[in-house]
Order: sequence, then C-alpha cells, then structure tokens
Amino acid sequence: MTLPTDHPPVAHGRIGVLLVNLGTPSDSSPEAVRKYLAEFLSDPRVVEIPKAVWQPILHGIILRTRPRKSAHAYQQVWTDEGSPLAAITARQARALRARLGDGVIVDWAMRYGRPALTDRFVSLHAQGCERILVAPLYPQYSAATNASVMDAVCKALGQMRWQPALRTLPPYYDDPAYIAALAQDLGAQMTALPFTPEVVLLSFHGMPERTLRLGDPYYCHCRKTARLLADALAPQFPELRVDTTFQSRFGRAKWLEPATDVVIEQEAKAGTRRMAVAAPGFSADCLETLEELAIRGRESFLGAGGAEFATLTCLNDREAGMDMLEHLVRRELSGWA
Repeated sequence: MTLPTDHPPVAHGRIGVLLVNLGTPSDSSPEAVRKYLAEFLSDPRVVEIPKAVWQPILHGIILRTRPRKSAHAYQQVWTDEGSPLAAITARQARALRARLGDGVIVDWAMRYGRPALTDRFVSLHAQGCERILVAPLYPQYSAATNASVMDAVCKALGQMRWQPALRTLPPYYDDPAYIAALAQDLGAQMTALPFTPEVVLLSFHGMPERTLRLGDPYYCHCRKTARLLADALAPQFPELRVDTTFQSRFGRAKWLEPATDVVIEQEAKAGTRRMAVAAPGFSADCLETLEELAIRGRESFLGAGGAEFATLTCLNDREAGMDMLEHLVRRELSGWA
C-alpha cells in the first residue's frame, strides 16, 4: 500500500530496554542537592505522611538544613564523570547494549533527577520502540522504589496517544543468577583482601518498620537474599560469620533493625578486629556505599577499636554483574527478541 504523500514519518517496530536507578543530584552543590531532595522526598511512595503534615516539615526544616550536609557527603565521592551512581548506570547500559546487539535499544534513567525516567521512556518510544522492558535495578521489591518507578511510567503513558506494549523486570532477590553473581564477585573481592574478615555485614538500605507492617515485602526479600548468599559463600569461607543490617536511617520513626552503623561500632567494641561490609541491595556504588559505608563506616569501626575494615564494591558493570543482568533481561524479552 502506498502511503499518502503528506503522511508523517513514524519510527516503529523496535524493542527497548530502560534501566532505572534511584537518582542523583546534577552536581554536588547544596543548591543541586536541595532540588534533588525536594523531588525525592516529595514522592508519597517515599514518605508516607499526609502531604498537609509533611510539606511544611520538608520545606520549613529539612530542605533548609539537610542539603549542605548531604552536599558535603556527595563531594567526598564525586568523580570526573559526575555522580558515581549515574556514571556506573550509564556504563551498565552501554555494556548491555553491546551484549544484546542492534536488535534492542538500551537506555537508562533515574527516578529522581536526570536523566528523567519519563523523558527517556518517551524517547525510546519516539525511536520506534513499540515494546519496552522497564528494568528497575532494585533486587528487593519495595513500594518506595519499584512501585515508584511504575508510577512514573504510568504518568508517561497517560500522556501518550500511541502507547507501547510494556513489560517490567520483576524483583530478583532470590534469582539463582543474582545469588551466583554476588557470591562470585564478593568471594573474589574478599580473597583479594590483605586480611581475612571475621565477619561480613550485608548492609541493605533501611526502611521505616511500619512499611513491613503495611505489607511491603522488602524486609523479607532482604533476609532471603542474605540467607541464600551466606549459604553460597559458606563453602569458600567456612569460618566467615555473615550478618544482616540496615543503613541510612532518617527521621524519628522506628526503622528496620539492626542498624548498620550501630552494629559496626558494637562489633569493634566487642572485639571483632577484621570486618568487611557489602551492600547487595545496591546494583551500583553510590553515596550510601562510597560515603556512608566506606568512609563513615571505616571511621566508626577503627575508632571503636577495630583493626582492619573493607567495603566491598557493588556488582556495578563488572563481568559477573553484567552476565547476570544480561541473563535476566534476555529472559524477560523472551518472545519479543
């Protein structure tokens, strides 16, 4: 059939994959951090307090005091490529694109900050992606992460006349490929250390305890990941003690426990001399791993009497992590590509 001469050109027939991570400020200045925190902490999925109560607290107190402190933390880890989280996520997207070949368009986005999720989602569709796999890089499901990503995707869909078919990468907290990748990568890192850890803390991002009572499966997912990973590491490190903790508490509400910062100090005071910390809930190194764990965690452990401390890096874009990500994405694209 011959198209009318005035028919606009339309790209179509492509398949897209959108990797999504949490977010980052555009730079490490207090102004950029304030803008980022305002967006992040205004998401009702993140702070489940009535807006009329929360917004005066957010704008009257938190955004007046926290940005400068957080900016200092970001400045400790900022790189020539910018935010570590953004730089690593971009590398993951490039590596996945090379692995999947020309038949799939791979892009990346941040839920908060830039590149904006809705912009990149619309961009994929404009490039002719009639089928899109949205891949939140959160192994353990939480409404504050996975569900918030889908809120943004649905907002983008609500503005589209011609909507793409959609799939989402499910949480992979107990996927054998994920556990195997963690065991392989962390095992290699611990073997390369100049000391033998007595204990490794598996530190997951914290959540208010009430989220568990409301039905969020995050805590249970973290605990299962930790149990499976400990079992996978046991043959190589039979004397290693593996404990699970939760980091990044914020505000006065009761959060999931035990708290990472508390346990680090307690372990040192109790006589633990050699400690390693890993963050298997993070797909890429970020402020929480590079500053909170690697800098402040080390200072706390050594200051309380510990002797040797190491923060193990996330899977990032190294081979084990990319093998896992490729496996998960290819599985979810089955029947499409």
